Amino acid sequence: MTGIFLMFFYRPETTAAWNDMRARQTSVTFGLLVRNMHRWGAHLMVLTVFLHMARVFYHGAYKAPREFNWLIGVILLTLTIGLSFTGYLLPWDQLALWAVTVGGNMAGYTPVFGEQVRFVMIDGKEIGPNTLLRWYVAHVLFLPFIIVIFMAIHFWRVRKDCGISGPL
Repeated sequence: MTGIFLMFFYRPETTAAWNDMRARQTSVTFGLLVRNMHRWGAHLMVLTVFLHMARVFYHGAYKAPREFNWLIGVILLTLTIGLSFTGYLLPWDQLALWAVTVGGNMAGYTPVFGEQVRFVMIDGKEIGPNTLLRWYVAHVLFLPFIIVIFMAIHFWRVRKDCGISGPL
């Protein structure tokens, strides 16, 4: 819900993103509160998913017949971290520019497809206005859509495997 509120006061343009964020924090009623709720909620989401994965691992609930659901959970953890990373880039400040640079360069070293992955991540050879738009769409549309699909599969598998596993 906080993300939807924040979308009303944000333009994914390199010349406007930082100013929109600052204006939202200073000029919009409860703007700073909502932004901080969104940010801290994201941190808590990453922590919660990590703690859930740790509990599943320590209880051995990744073993048969739940291997597929463990794999879905690992994918959900990766998507959650991706959601956190894409949100980190949206203020489009120096931290975001360097995060895109480092992330793009790391992806560029991926074996076989590195240059193609980097090209897709930053939308070209250099970071530019389309880079911000690409990450915004990933944060607002693509990743949430994919996460909802994988969560539905994850919950279905929990039901199919007779509920949440305790210690084995």
